[in-house]
Amino acid sequence: MQISRRAGLVALLVLAACGTPASQGDADPPADAAKVASAPSAQAARRVNPADTVLLSQALQRAAELPRLRGILVSQDGQIVLERYTGGAAADRTTNIKSASKSVLSALVGIAIAEGHIRGIDQPISDFFPAYFARQDVDPRKRQITVGNLLSMQSGLESTSFNEYGAWVSSPNWVNAALEQPVVDPPGGRMLYSTGSTHLLSAILTRATGRSTWQYANEKLAEPLGFRIRPWQRDPQGIFFGGNDMYLTPRQMLRLGQLWLDEGRVGDRQVVPAAWVRESVRQRTSSPWNGHGYGLGWWTRTSRSHAVHFAWGYGGQYVFVVPDLRMVAVFTSQSDGPRDVGHLPAIHRIVDETLVPGAAARLNSRE
Repeated sequence: MQISRRAGLVALLVLAACGTPASQGDADPPADAAKVASAPSAQAARRVNPADTVLLSQALQRAAELPRLRGILVSQDGQIVLERYTGGAAADRTTNIKSASKSVLSALVGIAIAEGHIRGIDQPISDFFPAYFARQDVDPRKRQITVGNLLSMQSGLESTSFNEYGAWVSSPNWVNAALEQPVVDPPGGRMLYSTGSTHLLSAILTRATGRSTWQYANEKLAEPLGFRIRPWQRDPQGIFFGGNDMYLTPRQMLRLGQLWLDEGRVGDRQVVPAAWVRESVRQRTSSPWNGHGYGLGWWTRTSRSHAVHFAWGYGGQYVFVVPDLRMVAVFTSQSDGPRDVGHLPAIHRIVDETLVPGAAARLNSRE
């Protein structure tokens, strides 16, 4: 990460401590309603904790050692305390958030349930695909799959991700191809991560609301947060890709995290039901590969005894939310190329070893 190495790191830390924005030329400042300021207030800057300053410096130093990292953005109580970009990234430049968009789909499903378009997470998906489920050869276990099973990656259908991803997105009908996957576990059973599941949710949203997922996302989520989402990839039938290839800026990703931190509220408006926010981060299953918990479109784990909820996309696109520390941390990374097995653990170590203790130090200095 080319941040002019040590000189740049020290300069940024001084700017953060003095309450001066670390990024320049930001054409997309966060909306007031999103409760995200461009820099700490003067009063907060006067209370800089020496331990926190050291930890922020360490966070930037570690970030500088990750060549795939493109941005790091941290806020606490709606105030940005750290922000830096490299490799052409910027606060107002969109990035492919990959599977972190699954958390956006979760928000949209929660809104659609509140509006009555979907009865609830226990509604069977067969209600939304009558032509497919009218077939006599459909495995009867598929009729047990619910909206909630899709959200929690417990549909029981064989995954369309990983080695099966290429074949799935090359199929002429992504919805049918996802539904045609064989049942390899009872619905509600073990976690089977599959982008096909969230694409089925996009199709359900489209059919239930009468609007495209893109239109519904802008109207119900993005516009209340003060921005618009540009159109992204669609399947051969015109359904917007559910759970991948959505483009947001780092500041917009921060607003999503802040929305979850504030239990779905923006100012005096309840954008996402608070009960849905709480349910989305309640662990229902866990990944057999990394041990992280999974709720309804959100990952969950702990860091130094603090609950951490996060949206996660391929390559290192993250929105971390630490409720009891009032902290949101966004990381963006190079999203193409082969997997870097060391990159993701390194980001988690930055959170665990610098950002979380730093946020605790800031809270302690205010008491």
